[in-house]
Amino acid sequence: MSTLQQTFGNIDIYLFDQLLKGRFDDCKNILDAGCGGGRNIIYFLQNGFNVHGIDPDTRAVEQVKQLAAQLAPNLPAGNFKVAPAEELPFEDNTFDLVMSSAVLHFAKDNNHFDAMLRSMWRVLKPGGYFFARLASDIGITDKVQHLGNSRYVLPDGSQRFLVDEEMLMEYTVDLGAELFEPIKTTNVQGLRCMTTWCLRKTAQQQKPTPAHKPVNNLF
Repeated sequence: MSTLQQTFGNIDIYLFDQLLKGRFDDCKNILDAGCGGGRNIIYFLQNGFNVHGIDPDTRAVEQVKQLAAQLAPNLPAGNFKVAPAEELPFEDNTFDLVMSSAVLHFAKDNNHFDAMLRSMWRVLKPGGYFFARLASDIGITDKVQHLGNSRYVLPDGSQRFLVDEEMLMEYTVDLGAELFEPIKTTNVQGLRCMTTWCLRKTAQQQKPTPAHKPVNNLF
């Protein structure tokens, strides 16, 4: 195994980009919301960050606990919990960085998406960073089949909750956030599109945004 792979593992390439830019160097308390087996936290575990993770899959949480025990043995096993993203078991304003990679597009409908997003936003500190990768219809609007409630069949045959740029920008404003990177979308041969959405919680925002109906009257 190469040194690069040992250091970063099979990390999301756009998260890797942020690490190379030093964006999250001062983010000591980190949450991976939907951590799976932990592919995006290997670097953080090996470099002294206080890493937390949640996932609704019990087996995934056991796997990430084992990974953490190997790479960061002083980190409490209780940092990793079985929980849904919409009901995060953490206090408000806890984390400097909340990551959500390939999670939000599993929303069942608009309300579920809204609940997951606002739950993640609630636990983020003012001044903290939110990094999300999620499926979108950007670039493939004519190739997806609408099922209702922002769920679609993609050309690759999968079913996902899809966002577009307008929706992401409306949420950015509604949350009182600012983009720290432009919205970027990768089109995989017209079969699916994955969008990177990078927000910073403005420092003056001292209270979490209350939950309410999703923006833009999506129903």
